[in-house]
Amino acid sequence: MLLALLAVPVAAQETYENAKLATEDLNGTARYVGMGGAMEALGADISTISTNPAGIGLFRRSSASASVGFINQEGAKSFGGGHTTNVSFDQVGFVWTNQISSTDFVNFAFNYHKSRNFNQILSVADRLNRASQNKLTANKFAEGYLYDGDKQLLSCSLLDEIYDEVLNNLQNPGSKDWHYMEADRYALDRRHTGYIGEYDFNLSGNVDNSFYWGITLGLHDVHYTHYGEYSENLVDYEFSPAVISDDRTVTGQGADLKLGVIFRPIEESPLRFGVSVATPTWYNLRTSNYTRYDDNNFYADGRDNYEFKLYTPWKFGLSAGHTIGQYLAMGLSYEFTDYTNLDSREAYTDDWGDDASESDKMMNLHTSKTLKGVSTVKAGVEFKPDPALAVRLGYNYVSPMYEKDGFKDGCISSVGSNVSSATDFVNWGATHRITCGLGYQSSNWNLSVAYQYAMQKGDFSPFYSETFASEPVFDNVADMVKVDNKRHQLLFTATYSF
Repeated sequence: MLLALLAVPVAAQETYENAKLATEDLNGTARYVGMGGAMEALGADISTISTNPAGIGLFRRSSASASVGFINQEGAKSFGGGHTTNVSFDQVGFVWTNQISSTDFVNFAFNYHKSRNFNQILSVADRLNRASQNKLTANKFAEGYLYDGDKQLLSCSLLDEIYDEVLNNLQNPGSKDWHYMEADRYALDRRHTGYIGEYDFNLSGNVDNSFYWGITLGLHDVHYTHYGEYSENLVDYEFSPAVISDDRTVTGQGADLKLGVIFRPIEESPLRFGVSVATPTWYNLRTSNYTRYDDNNFYADGRDNYEFKLYTPWKFGLSAGHTIGQYLAMGLSYEFTDYTNLDSREAYTDDWGDDASESDKMMNLHTSKTLKGVSTVKAGVEFKPDPALAVRLGYNYVSPMYEKDGFKDGCISSVGSNVSSATDFVNWGATHRITCGLGYQSSNWNLSVAYQYAMQKGDFSPFYSETFASEPVFDNVADMVKVDNKRHQLLFTATYSF
């Protein structure tokens, strides 16, 4: 199956679009979320199947569980069919235990969970000091990026093709002179919807209740859409405003492997440590897009449909867990992923005439300068004032993925840049997650609820035009605007053990 995924012809996509697909949310069972996900060394929760597979080796009874929740985006308004509150089916799975001796088990598990929930509405508006999106295209033309020596359109992006038609038809038909329209303000509304579903198959076990091991095969299913409307109030243009609408979908599949161990270095102590590693997720994806320019007098549009590959970076994890009696459990986890190694790939035909792919060197160079390594720290505690009742608290810190001076370069010598249909970008900062939860345990049933508050701030820009020459022909600077993404999640899990 993995070899089949690697054999499909593809094209590359752009850094900021790919980054959306490479990250994960904190999601799973209510117990796992309530403890901030810091269970990689504690184990015995099915959600550890995708973070440290050895955690499944701590199960002593078979079980089945399912989780459903609600997600709300704070401070946003519904737009384009996207809503600020959504119901989410987040997890379902089972663990089958097999005791092979008095102290040794070999377990099998399957779990589905929503590793990424894309639901988000982004709304931004600000002034433009006579800058504009179409002036960005004019700058590229003036600096020699849009036409070759035979006056053939090279096109840095799909938007450049559209604006080339707009400017040359509205202002000076048939001319290849430098033309543009200026704006004094803009507004953007965009809704993101969809998810990445992860299907994990696990084999795990333990040796003498002191060493635990596990391996998980993960299959990923991508469903992503966005629809946005970007408008500019064009000065000295009677048909203003001009609106760019952008509608894109990304679908596809991926696969990865996760390996992990947990060990107790002191036989008399419940203190244990975990080590885990996840291979890249090898994605085979398809995207389609429709982009349209429209004012009160003229419109132009463009489409693109293509397949592409994306290889996410390796992920490494360290964890520690400790219990005190039957009433207190504490976990601490650290993960590192180097997103400078996010690999966009492009297609070629090999010497035997077969389709193959290789790294898109120019786009990956841009990625290495725009993204960076990310550290995730997770801490959690579970306290049982009564054997039947559990109280949980957790916290996550996820370091920034984007460089502060990163930008969307719309003129990279790459297929990913050529088919780009949007100029805006956000350099998101660190993510903070605060979680809490309650659990009730009977002889066979465990009912849990968890609450998660996640907050992330970022810097938004509608376009960036100072990248195509040391001294651009036209001044076209748009100020960065502060934005945020604040989410509330309420999650319920029912688990039956047998």
